[in-house]
Amino acid sequence: MTTPVFEDVDPVSDCDCPGCVHARRTGPGPLPARFGGRPAARGVVIVAAAASAALGSALPAAALASPHSSHRPGAPAADGDPATPQGKRSPLFGPDAAGPVRPPAVPTPATTRTDIINRAKVWVAAKVPYSMSAYWTDGYRQDCSGYVSMAWGLGTNEWTGSLDQFGVKITKEELQPGDMLLFHNPDNPENGSHVVIFGGWTDYTHTYYTVYEQTPPQTRSQATPYPYWTHADKYVPYRYKGVPAGTVGKRPATADDKPPTRSAGAVHAGPFLHGRGTAPRPAVPAGPSRTPASHGVPGYPGRNFFRPGQENEYITELGRRLMEKGFSGFYATGPGPRWGEADRRAVAAFQRSQGWRGGAADGYPGPETWRRLFA
Repeated sequence: MTTPVFEDVDPVSDCDCPGCVHARRTGPGPLPARFGGRPAARGVVIVAAAASAALGSALPAAALASPHSSHRPGAPAADGDPATPQGKRSPLFGPDAAGPVRPPAVPTPATTRTDIINRAKVWVAAKVPYSMSAYWTDGYRQDCSGYVSMAWGLGTNEWTGSLDQFGVKITKEELQPGDMLLFHNPDNPENGSHVVIFGGWTDYTHTYYTVYEQTPPQTRSQATPYPYWTHADKYVPYRYKGVPAGTVGKRPATADDKPPTRSAGAVHAGPFLHGRGTAPRPAVPAGPSRTPASHGVPGYPGRNFFRPGQENEYITELGRRLMEKGFSGFYATGPGPRWGEADRRAVAAFQRSQGWRGGAADGYPGPETWRRLFA
């Protein structure tokens, strides 16, 4: 019989499952074996290895799996879930930055499922730390409800007690990527309340789905049992009202997508080269002082103006400003009105110059990128 090889297995110190959180709050656990503590984990491995050798077959992987693995949180503590603090409803960038909460001009701005998931992925890539009081560079609060507010493109930071107003209840069978699963505990909002973005089913049985969520210590995406690990009977699926029925990707254009109408004579002839032929260059007032304003940032028209295939004056204005800031090396002949790879690379370089990394420097200008560019 082959002699098993053993090694110490230290307890997981940063697990965010309810049991580990409760243990960290009530006091320190036993010391690891190498510091004189009881080698409990080592004992489990020894017994499992010996049993496996005696039976002449390998134990299933599940028998050796820790209940605190990163992809499957353990059972809740005996006294219930730990507190899940979140901020209250607030403006973008917080009450100190934007004053009192006011209803946005468009309560439920139109979007697509693709855009919702893409926004959710930005925070996952950036590993945004969880906080009930801090605000990320895009203006959204770094807790679960702020994350969903960001993914849905809302004009304010909502919380689990108000997010349902921006959606309609649906059934499990109707769930599609971009919908949310919401649990709000009205009796004690800090105990168990949580909200996540549904990213799609992982199997044909519809028992697991890809979740996008903001949870300690940082934003994550992983396979999760439907509807959630704990309080499974209390999570309610909702569909965002701003998603047109039956659409997955492209959405129909709305009046909010159109640049503001300019008075006669506001555009002067000024040919410039942009890849193919010439085109008139619009005269744009210096700085982002004109309308429209999105997310409370003057002059910022919204993310949908800076996508592949888009052609508008805001792209030209953005390119000029990037060149003024020293990012002209990405343009062969100068910026133009059609969004291209040169624009994206120049924006990404500017974002990296601000200290942003990963998905936060994706090359697509959000409200904070615009604000800093024109500050």
